[in-house]
Amino acid sequence: MTHKSANAPELMPVLSRGKHRTPRSGGCFMEFASYLAGESWSDHPACTHPALASLARMVNDCTSDKARSHLTPLIPSVIGLTGDDQRVGLLVALRAATTALPVASMERQRALAVGILTCERNLAGIINGPSADVTAQIRDAFALAPDTERWARDFIGFVGSRPRSKFTSQTAESILRISVPGIAEACIPDADARLYDLLDSAIEDCTRILGASEVYLGAPEVARMSEVPVHR
Repeated sequence: MTHKSANAPELMPVLSRGKHRTPRSGGCFMEFASYLAGESWSDHPACTHPALASLARMVNDCTSDKARSHLTPLIPSVIGLTGDDQRVGLLVALRAATTALPVASMERQRALAVGILTCERNLAGIINGPSADVTAQIRDAFALAPDTERWARDFIGFVGSRPRSKFTSQTAESILRISVPGIAEACIPDADARLYDLLDSAIEDCTRILGASEVYLGAPEVARMSEVPVHR
């Protein structure tokens, strides 16, 4: 599913890697989201859940310069996706790990497999547990890397006697830091497309749980994209 704003202007600013002090020096995905939301210029705006915002920053930075502008139409879709639902961090991390697992290098695959099982276990502890879609997402990923699932289950079983640590924002961040570079650095011809699809799918996952805040729905700030200085 591709998220695009019907009100997005034809003239859009060019995204660039990293953090920027002002729009005149360029801007990343989340910095322009902060602008559209009417917040102070920041790559950590309040308008987006921290896990989704972290994923967006990493995808922005790991996408090639040539393809990064393709992410721009997704920017309005992250505005208003915030809240304290504990499933959000789990599902963002899980989406990243399952996307990366089939293509990442072997040294990353084992860590990703453990991350997937960790997310699955923690989702099972929440009311209603993982949805059928989430279960299928996990099964599809492991079907493409079956040895990693066996290794991860053996590893988790080996350390199973130790106290289980709580899934935190730092846990999600660690999974994202393995997943996103794992896709970007994989020996595949479509890394940029996979990064785009990852972010697009994560936005869809979050929208399903959180919806879009009425404060931001149809916000006139979307039209202000064309007012931002275009950095080339």
